[in-house]
Parts: sequence; C-alpha cells; structure tokens
Amino acid sequence: MKPTLFILAAGMGSRYGGLKQLDGLGPSGETIMDYSVFDALRAGFGKIVFVIRHDFEQEFRDKIISRYEGHVEVDVVFQDLDNLPAGFSPNEERTKPWGTGHAVLMGKDVIKEPFAVINADDYYGKESFQILADALREIAGKSGEYCMVGFRIENTLSENGGVSRGHCHVSPEGNLTAVNECHGIQRKEGKLVQTLADGTEAPFPQGANVSMNMWGFTPDYFKYSEEAFVEFLGKHGDELKSEFYIPTVVNDLIKRGEITLKVKETPSRWFGVTYAADRPATVAQFRQLVDEGVYPAKLF
Repeated sequence: MKPTLFILAAGMGSRYGGLKQLDGLGPSGETIMDYSVFDALRAGFGKIVFVIRHDFEQEFRDKIISRYEGHVEVDVVFQDLDNLPAGFSPNEERTKPWGTGHAVLMGKDVIKEPFAVINADDYYGKESFQILADALREIAGKSGEYCMVGFRIENTLSENGGVSRGHCHVSPEGNLTAVNECHGIQRKEGKLVQTLADGTEAPFPQGANVSMNMWGFTPDYFKYSEEAFVEFLGKHGDELKSEFYIPTVVNDLIKRGEITLKVKETPSRWFGVTYAADRPATVAQFRQLVDEGVYPAKLF
C-alpha cells in the first residue's frame, strides 16, 4: 500500500502579497511544494493530489504539475465557494475560502487509500515525511485511527513576526487529546509569548508540541468531516469570514471518543514564507540544504 499526499494549495497568500505556493525558492526555481513531493516520493508515497482554485488552474498546471510527468501520478481537485452539501449556498458577498476542513473534503472522490494532508507553503523536512509514511502504513485498512506529525514550537518560529500554531495536548500513550489554536507566538527577550484574543500577551510553554497541519487519515475521515461541515454550515454558513478547520473536526471526534489520533514527533525544523520578509531566509535555507547534499540542485 502506497499512501497519497494531499497538498492544500488553494490559499490566497494575502499576508505574503501573492501566490506563495507558486514562488520559486530553490536553486532551480523549485517551490516549497516541489521539496514536499520529492520527500514524499522517497518516503514511499504513491500519488499526489492538489487542491487549488479554478482561477489559477492553467498557471498551476504549467508551472507545477508539468514537472512531475513521468515521476508520479497526479490529480487535481478544486476548492470553490459554492462546492457545498445539498441545501446550502454561500453568502453572495463572501470571497474568503471555507478553510482547511473544506479543502480536505474536495478530495473525497479521488482518494481511496490512507493519505497525508499538508500545506503547500510549509517545508516539513524529509524525516517528517518518512515518519508520516510509516504511520500511515500502520493504520492502513483501519477506521477511526489517525495520526499527525508534531513539531517542537522552537522549530517553527519566524523571525519576522508572530505565528499561529495548534498547541497539541498529548496523553502519556502518545494520543492527541486536544489541539488549541494559538496566535502571535514569538520569542521576546528570550521567552516565548502568545497574543490572546483581547490583545494582551501571555507565556507560551517552551518545548510545546504543535501542529503544522501535517495530518494522516484513512478514507473514513471524509464521512466524519462531511457531517461536521453540514453542522458548521447550519451555524455559520451565512457569515462572510468563518472558516471550517481540520482541528475543529479532530477535536470533536476525540471528545466524543469516536477516533484516536497518534502524535508522531519529528526532529525536523520547519521553515516557510508566512511573510514576504521570510523569502530571503527561505531561499538561503534551500541553498544550504542543496550544498549539504540533502537535495540535488534540480529536483525533477
């Protein structure tokens, strides 16, 4: 069994100032996604599925998908505002996508095997993909048993501003008990702080395990997620900015005792392009990884 890699690439890049998922950051113009695909293939993944928006489909096919011809099976699905369950329609003034939980649902007709979910604009490290591939092979054929890769918070910070991270609470057995979204996490005067909803700052625990949206599911997750999305739309469907997130589904399922989700810790260091100011450092980090022999100068 070879798992599938499902890449969330429909983001609008509002903080970055453009489509960061298409930005060439490697020595030969590679995107962050290219490194994720390369790492996934050497970890044993057998198919790549991208979720994108129709408005940049041709550019995406020309710049990204064309690189993988002859290397791996690729499929594309679309996250559209009006792709909703029967009986629902979006507010006519809404322009914001429905969130990561909705994006994952777009893969339900093309993914029939265990699959990983990642962001297009995050670098996760080759160890993380191997850890996740091994975990997905362990849960193949099972239902209600999922996994995720957890990062140490210190390995996920940006030097150019606060970041949002899912703070993972883990049982002694290694199971996720809850994931809480925290915002504005950064280092100040040698200590980690987060920004609370009222704008004040509070300490954030050193060494905390956080989610970088690197999940592992079996196909039964789609049924759970669709049911949760219908419930979400019933409460928030007419709003302009409310979003449906993967952790929302996961938290509710754990709370009801319907699933277990193993947290697999990784030693990898995250980096990415949350802000435009992150770009030079990210380019330099890819160059260093190539110089160290972790990646070839040209991936595909």
